[in-house]
Amino acid sequence: MFGRDVMTDIKNAEKAPTASPPPGGRAERRTRGSGARNRTTLLVVLVGLILVVALFLFMVTRAPAETKPTTLGFSLNSFFIWLGGLSPLVQIPLVIVAFGAVVGLLLLLIEYAPRSGKGYFWLRLIACFGIPVLAFMLLRPYQNAVVYVLGIAILLGAILFYADYRSRQGAGYLFQLILFAAPASILLLIGLVYPAITTFFQSFFDKTGDNFVGLENYIWTFTNPEGFWSVINTLIWVLLAPTIATAIGLAYAVFIDRAAGEKYLKVLIFAPFAISFVGAGIIWKFVYDFRQGDQIGVLNAIVTAFGGQPVSWLAASPLINTLLLVVVFIWSQTGLAMVILSAAIKAVPPEQNEAAELDGASAWERFVNVTVPGIRSSLIVVLTTIAIGALKIYDIVAVMTGGRNDSTVLAFEMVNQQQRFQSYGHSAALAVVLFIFVLPLIIFNVRQIRKQREVR
Repeated sequence: MFGRDVMTDIKNAEKAPTASPPPGGRAERRTRGSGARNRTTLLVVLVGLILVVALFLFMVTRAPAETKPTTLGFSLNSFFIWLGGLSPLVQIPLVIVAFGAVVGLLLLLIEYAPRSGKGYFWLRLIACFGIPVLAFMLLRPYQNAVVYVLGIAILLGAILFYADYRSRQGAGYLFQLILFAAPASILLLIGLVYPAITTFFQSFFDKTGDNFVGLENYIWTFTNPEGFWSVINTLIWVLLAPTIATAIGLAYAVFIDRAAGEKYLKVLIFAPFAISFVGAGIIWKFVYDFRQGDQIGVLNAIVTAFGGQPVSWLAASPLINTLLLVVVFIWSQTGLAMVILSAAIKAVPPEQNEAAELDGASAWERFVNVTVPGIRSSLIVVLTTIAIGALKIYDIVAVMTGGRNDSTVLAFEMVNQQQRFQSYGHSAALAVVLFIFVLPLIIFNVRQIRKQREVR
């Protein structure tokens, strides 16, 4: 009886519902506290960044002063001036030593940043405040702006230390992450982001950069002969060059894979890609050469051999000379397309072709329905890569025609307007138009990469 009663009590206890923890438990309070902590940190960092931006705007918009820049008595500018006065044999080791010292210091800080202890706490604190101040002062701040510079540097250091101290992963994690990414980020900001922003604003000013002219430079781009033909020719380049080069490269890849001496044939076809655009332009300039008397240009030699009259091919306009320049680019890029597509074709599973052949599919049907879908991602890579190269082409046009006879393109005309005519507004507008042409290709590539990651 006693044993039966115990078993009954155990069964009733197992059937009884498990009591849920009372609301407002320790885990819930910890989650709420973490959320509030993150919101407070984000708010403080946001306010600090707003103050930094405000100080920077005050610094650059204030009236200029006649006093000299306040520095540490030593700046990067003075270092490079001193370095330039030395012998080249001395300059190289000094630059290597200076670069090594900076990299070594960064690696040392990255190594010791996540460690716990009072000494490492003070190391992070001093680094957070010292590095921004030292960096700003070495860059020689604006004249009579030492207060603004120190304010910006101290605020940045305080933001970094506060966010790092309250980091969810622990003190030292965020400091290590930012210090590791800072050199590359600074170079990107200085060499890419800042020039892009200034170029965009410059496109709304005149050639001197002083007077605001609105959309006048963009109107010039699409109405003036130099600007108009640069846009038209660039569109021709980006439409024809990738398509034809990829098609020829794909044909080479398919037929050479089945030919004897595959390696040697691929080397011969890939060789033009190893030649610079300047070298390719000089080679093909001799092919198109025109002169009075005996013709040394291959094309005119063929024409005259059949009784025709020599033609000034690079002066033939409209569009003929542009198409002849596109031929040079296609000749140099076909080898790249062939190598990439050949590797992609070899990666297509042979079982798919064998199954299609057993189903009675012809060689062309197998190529269209099996091979091409199997190398779709490689085709996209080749097309977009060659298209971006065609958009920024400069060397071939500069060497072969110099942009004369309506053969100019956006990249060449952008440099031509800036260097030859000192028209910074027109040059900036052409650069913005070129960026707009490149942007869809970049967005398309990013989407394709994301799709491939999702499939994986």
